[in-house]
Amino acid sequence: MLQTPFLKKISLLPERINPDDFPFNTLGFLTPDFAIDFDTPITFFVGENGSGKSTVLEAIAALCGFHQGGGSNDHINYESTDHTASSLKQAMRPAWLPKVSNGFFFRSESFFNLANYIDETGNLNHYGGTKMQRQSHGESFLSLFTNRIGTDERAMYLMDEPETALSPSRQLTFLSLLHEWEQSGNAQMIIATHSPIILSYPNAQIIEFTDTGLKTVSVEETEHYRVTKNFLSAPERYLKELMKD
Repeated sequence: MLQTPFLKKISLLPERINPDDFPFNTLGFLTPDFAIDFDTPITFFVGENGSGKSTVLEAIAALCGFHQGGGSNDHINYESTDHTASSLKQAMRPAWLPKVSNGFFFRSESFFNLANYIDETGNLNHYGGTKMQRQSHGESFLSLFTNRIGTDERAMYLMDEPETALSPSRQLTFLSLLHEWEQSGNAQMIIATHSPIILSYPNAQIIEFTDTGLKTVSVEETEHYRVTKNFLSAPERYLKELMKD
């Protein structure tokens, strides 16, 4: 039986790197030496806003055949003007074993537009039977996660900030779903997140995007974890500093 991860590695073809094009002219780590090895079924991308994690994730989605605005290969005709990662996709070299194009790309930033498209054209039985726009933001997220993401066949699931509409308790529910997907042996997940709760998922690979490059870290080493822990341990000290006259 084939086991995840299916996407073993991504690297760049030096001859296709144009330093004058986005994102090569913005993200310093996109050099001929750039590479990410995927060692576990679940990989988290973490980093500050603008660090490049979403750009890399969108390029991987394009390699899988998913619409860069979000969705699966069923939504390839979905209208979107976001093609920022296309030049990166053209330069990216994936190493598959085997190649997998089934799955879903969840992109919280454009989910509202995708939800409208699903409500108008999709089979709602694949999404819980209720129109997305008749649910709260968080409910629609969970409806997608619990109904559209299956484990019956090999699939890639890429998620960009799935926590944005989820309460802390719903993020714990999401951790339970991650465990279910991982245990199936049929799902590889690459998730960009700012959530220390989600980053705490055990035995996942965490890749931190920084100004000086990419590195593999533990959840305790991420700034997201440290800042959250330190703030909650002494909020009055932080608030006093932030709100001083």
